[in-house]
Amino acid sequence: MSHIYKNYNPDILETIANLSNDEVFTPPKLANKILDLLPQEIWKDSTITFLDPAVKTGIFLREIASRLIDGLTEEIPDLQERVNHILTKQVFGIGITELTTLMARRTLYCSMYANGEHSVCTEFDDEKGNIIFPDTKHEWNEKTGRCEYCGANKENYENEENKENHAYHFIHNFNVKETFENMKFDVIIGNPPYQLNVGNEGANSSKSKAIYHLFVDKAMELKPKYISMIIPSRWMNGNPDGISPQWSVNMINSNKLKVIHDFDNADDLFKDVGISGGANYFLWDKVHDGKCEYTYYKDNNKSTLLRNLNSFDSGIVIRDSNIISILEKIIKKESIYFKNNDKNFSNLVSPKDFFNNGDLFTSKWRGYSRNKDSLNNVKYYVSKSTNGVDYGWVKEKDVARNKKTLPFNKVYIPAAHGGQEQIIGKPIYGEPNSISSQTYLIVGYNHNLTKKECLNIMTYMKTKLFRFLVKIKKNTQNGARGVYQFVPLQDWSKPWTDEELYKKYKLTQEEIDYIEENIAPMD
Repeated sequence: MSHIYKNYNPDILETIANLSNDEVFTPPKLANKILDLLPQEIWKDSTITFLDPAVKTGIFLREIASRLIDGLTEEIPDLQERVNHILTKQVFGIGITELTTLMARRTLYCSMYANGEHSVCTEFDDEKGNIIFPDTKHEWNEKTGRCEYCGANKENYENEENKENHAYHFIHNFNVKETFENMKFDVIIGNPPYQLNVGNEGANSSKSKAIYHLFVDKAMELKPKYISMIIPSRWMNGNPDGISPQWSVNMINSNKLKVIHDFDNADDLFKDVGISGGANYFLWDKVHDGKCEYTYYKDNNKSTLLRNLNSFDSGIVIRDSNIISILEKIIKKESIYFKNNDKNFSNLVSPKDFFNNGDLFTSKWRGYSRNKDSLNNVKYYVSKSTNGVDYGWVKEKDVARNKKTLPFNKVYIPAAHGGQEQIIGKPIYGEPNSISSQTYLIVGYNHNLTKKECLNIMTYMKTKLFRFLVKIKKNTQNGARGVYQFVPLQDWSKPWTDEELYKKYKLTQEEIDYIEENIAPMD
């Protein structure tokens, strides 16, 4: 009995396949690295309480119990008494499915039934113990068809027989008083689900809503001493997950994130899990008020800095220290304040859906003519194709939105581009009397540029430095105007090359090599 959690070789929890890319099992080694962030004295404290609000395998609970069993030896010498105290008074969990709840009980109690014959705890009087799976329902808004708590789509998630509804109890109608008899939790720790599909049946699977931040919010609402969770790193870049931008700003500016371990490639944490933008685990400390010990992992290298997370007061975390040194030089040269759009390239870039009105000029609309005539005389750029730029002709009277830009010279840039080496799609020159589908954003939509200036802007956009600076905020294929926040404006009377830009900003050879290695040429 003295080694109830240590007689596993190999550890079965190292081998279990993930439920999905959004419900990821935590490997035991990773769970222990996260537990190592907590103050070591808590393992000798018999009053500290722990909650995993998104239990899957039960690995966090098992490793917490194992540490407490060792740490409380002097205070509670009798092993059975010590185990009973830890499992009944200190360690709690909420399952995300009925199956994972049973798995977690088997992991923690060595029995699917907390009061079973083989349970290592002898004081439970019911089979649930402290790992619960309440019968939770979504609360549907009749107007929107969405859950009021998590935004799930009623058509997809309304509970049917033998169908998992993904109504995670912790972020729905969780009430400490009702669920755990008003228990006060000191540590809330876990690996919550990351997102839900919120599209209609048959809709594109990319229509998803982030929910991991709801677990963080609920944990903070309970006012524990510590919170530690594994979540995607996309929140650091502003608002790529559809989370309120203010949520990210609040996290960054809270000064309570004491430690972050941030992985550029989530495969370094979880094998064969596609989490775009990387993943991180953090320690939130209620009494901490200062800089964060931030460690960034990329390409088998890591760097650790004690730093403010709000990089250059930009509202995002710049994760790579190599990028910070380059930006510092650009700031010094340009006197840029990145929150002022008048001084960065995003000032030139249009909002999305600039010309389409919901019916015309969408990416799927095909009501244009292939031939120019007296009525269809406005050139319409549709999309990129393997044969080059696809375009047609439309009627001027149908241009209902932003018609005043028709006489302008412009540059069209794909609004989305999946190539992570080139970062953005190729820009194309847009002559006067032209518009585009929602496939493109319009550079120069608010400036009466000359053709020469547009062509010079295109040379700048093709440079590696330009695309390197875009990449700071662009960690998905979508490239809205906000991803150009760190790109300085230039003199558009001349074309630009990387060599000129490197010289202008006095970049070192090491900094130049870093840019060259990370950004592919644009053919």
